Amino acid sequence: MTAIEQTEAARPRGTRLPRRARRNQLLGAAQEVFVAQGYHSAAMDDIAERAGVSKPVLYQHFPGKLELYLALLDQHCEALLHSVRTALASTTDNKLRVAATMDAYFAYVEDEGGAFRLVFESDLTNEPAVRERVDRVSLQCAEAISDVIAEDTGLSKDESMLLAVGLGGVSQVVARYWLSSETGIARDKAVALLTSLAWRGIAGFPLHGAEAHLSAEGH
Repeated sequence: MTAIEQTEAARPRGTRLPRRARRNQLLGAAQEVFVAQGYHSAAMDDIAERAGVSKPVLYQHFPGKLELYLALLDQHCEALLHSVRTALASTTDNKLRVAATMDAYFAYVEDEGGAFRLVFESDLTNEPAVRERVDRVSLQCAEAISDVIAEDTGLSKDESMLLAVGLGGVSQVVARYWLSSETGIARDKAVALLTSLAWRGIAGFPLHGAEAHLSAEGH
């Protein structure tokens, strides 16, 4: 059950919930408000009302709006990183691995809760704590991709990281464009197109050592 689903299930006032469940409920309500209104326009009153709790209950869990926003940002940055790592580990076929990683970004932006807007389209990017978290998750995703590139190609750490930053950046920018555009391209088709573009580039780097047997057909 997602945080937003927990919010819907627990919204009536007066319901006593375990602390973890209450926290998830409040995060779900905050996500709805922040995504709809942006950080600056959102008010703690709005979030408490959306959650169906009093403001004192909200402040028992989060001392202020920024702390609440950062907790939500941490949750969704971790979700993106987990998705990318899972995609990379899902197969040893490198072309399929590229596709799975691209799809992880598309799935992330397509989530109906709109959490990606808090990470990639926040109106609070001038806040150092927010900028640090967004930069960190982008770096961590790139590092995960870089590790695979370095292992398979024998490129240096710096060279692999450069390619990884490019792949991750292209994935999230194109995924966001795809979601906001009115092209009507289905997600699987969009992922296939982007994978084809990325694979034509990354496949140009020869496989390294014992990995060289992995895909004659991919090259």
